[in-house]
Amino acid sequence: MLNPDKPEPLWLDELSTTEIAKATTQRKVVIFPVGSVEAHGKHLPLGTDSIQPEYIAQEVARKTGCLVAPPLRYGIINAARNFPGTLTLQFDTLFNFVKDVLLELTRNGFNRIMVLSGHAGTSHMVALRLAAQSIVQQNGEQEGKQHTRIMVLSDYDFASELASELASSKDGHAGTLETARIMAIRPDLITTEGIPSCYEMPRFEVVLHPEQYFPSGVHGDPTAATAQKGQKINAYIVEQVVKLVRELER
Repeated sequence: MLNPDKPEPLWLDELSTTEIAKATTQRKVVIFPVGSVEAHGKHLPLGTDSIQPEYIAQEVARKTGCLVAPPLRYGIINAARNFPGTLTLQFDTLFNFVKDVLLELTRNGFNRIMVLSGHAGTSHMVALRLAAQSIVQQNGEQEGKQHTRIMVLSDYDFASELASELASSKDGHAGTLETARIMAIRPDLITTEGIPSCYEMPRFEVVLHPEQYFPSGVHGDPTAATAQKGQKINAYIVEQVVKLVRELER
């Protein structure tokens, strides 16, 4: 039965095949959220790095009319790998999965894509960027293929810009910024107070047991977080990502 009051879909997989065909002619931008299943101290959920980018993607879609692809809630985890509940992918697994998703999006006619990651680990981000680079190069080499533009970023890139105002200069994993953001998005998932902690990994060394330098899974002060700070951080990130979507639409 037709529903004339159906709201404008945000999620790509909630569109019909006919609606997808129309969306590609409108040069819709697609945001592909990527997260992780990773320990974030004792106070934040394992899905912290997925909850954040998915929230941002939906808010940006509401403001711009872009689409949000079904998210990937797994990533590459190194330092927090040995904490209970952390699930990590191998580098090639993440690279190939993201490459396949991007390839299929472009094959369907979506040539303006943003890979928005909530996890900002070095190996993780390299895998995402290499996957995007392979698709841009592949499509660029095909005669008559529409020019493909893909952005790859972590929403933490923007959150960290507010650290000097809302947190400490050493704030990081499961600290003030991340805790505040989850307090604003999913306060029901925070059931205990975090413990401030700060760690230093050895410079340049590839260590066998990184968790020994990272005993609490926290880098920063989660006790300084408030929902109000989280709202401010999230609003700022949405604003910046909206600008990027508008750039991709050009």
